[in-house]
Amino acid sequence: MRILGIDPGLRVTGFGLIDQQGSRLEYVASGCLRTPEDAPLPLRLKTILEELGVVIAQYRPGQAAVEQVFVNVNPQSTLLLGQARGAALCALVAAGLPVAEYTALQIKQAVVGQGRAKKEQVQDMVRRLLALPAAPGADAADALACAICHAHGGSGWGAGAAERRQGSRLLGRKKTGWRSYQP
Repeated sequence: MRILGIDPGLRVTGFGLIDQQGSRLEYVASGCLRTPEDAPLPLRLKTILEELGVVIAQYRPGQAAVEQVFVNVNPQSTLLLGQARGAALCALVAAGLPVAEYTALQIKQAVVGQGRAKKEQVQDMVRRLLALPAAPGADAADALACAICHAHGGSGWGAGAAERRQGSRLLGRKKTGWRSYQP
């Protein structure tokens, strides 16, 4: 199974692809989709939608996993990030991919073993788990970590958080701790 992980962002959206064969994970590709900072918001969202579509067409993943967004100190930044995330979700669903969502806490727990892990710890564990010669950049590492979390069934200490949270507006709850859209 090929899994596409997404770390959404308005300036930089990280992506990472892994293949899972049983318990073995293999690195396929990773990178960053960058939007022009001086472009109007609609064009930046279009860039995310189209470039992610190119990645999907090139690598043909069977499933996708996306990091969830939470409210930051700055509400405007949160709103912009949510719109970038929406563009990424649209690209995934339009391609017919089932989409799972994980919190940053769930991802860090599944990959590092603790939900408060620092970016450098995530990068190092991604490097180790995928036997990479060097640690990937922060955005690509976060996307790969999201894919790894999904490959592990959303396991870790954060598993089951989706079931415990009330008022979920997403569909298809799973007992593995992730929620998915099935197109």
